[in-house]
Amino acid sequence: MYMYRLVKLKAAYLLIYILIMITSFIWTIILGTHGKVRAPNLPISEYSISQASNGVTIHTIRTPPQNIGLKAITSNVTDMKENGINGGFFWQSYLLSIAVINDHPVKGQPGDYGSGWFNIDRKRGTLVWDEKARTFTIQVVENANELKVMDRAHYWAQGGVSMGLANPDGWAAQAISEEMPVIDEKRMRSGIVYDRNNNVYLVVAPTPCTGDQFRTAVQEQVGDGQLVDGLFLDGDGSSQLKVADYLLPGDHREVYQMITLLN
Repeated sequence: MYMYRLVKLKAAYLLIYILIMITSFIWTIILGTHGKVRAPNLPISEYSISQASNGVTIHTIRTPPQNIGLKAITSNVTDMKENGINGGFFWQSYLLSIAVINDHPVKGQPGDYGSGWFNIDRKRGTLVWDEKARTFTIQVVENANELKVMDRAHYWAQGGVSMGLANPDGWAAQAISEEMPVIDEKRMRSGIVYDRNNNVYLVVAPTPCTGDQFRTAVQEQVGDGQLVDGLFLDGDGSSQLKVADYLLPGDHREVYQMITLLN
């Protein structure tokens, strides 16, 4: 009788063990399947701070091109609700650099002076995201009519001065021909560059540096060796950035155009 009870007890324990294993297996499948649905998405943008070997500190926002907005403002970037950096050059309240979305300048109408339709007075480097072609290009143009895109209702274009990342011997001469201001003086700097995977990077250096020092720092610290090309943007006191609580106000001046993050 004792042996019979022992066998029954062992059988009961075995049955319980088997049921636990089956239940555990089922829950593993359920959680594994639904866990993928509930997993949070990766952030659409990434913010980083790094220091190049030449001592220049750079703040960088990496984001996809569809997350870029161009906006006319009359404010310091750090006072805006949007995250982003300063944009192109300006004089008083007139925009001197192209800032166009889908053939519409950010301030005024196509053809209006200071609206963002022109790189005023001469052809300058302009970063163009062609949504239909899924490609970035740097186009040296004087006005938005000259831009080459597949569909004029699906692109954005930001003007500045060519950085010439693929032109190590001639970039400085090209930048000077585009009237790059104070290229050899140590000033705060801003830029926008892109890589082979169609990531775009908004870069601000609060460290006073020459154009060459900034360009070198960008090549060294941004894009993991995959950068293709980019632009110098307005700099010195206009070099401004806002990412959540990270603020670079430049010299606290107002600027008149901003490159924003939509999300």
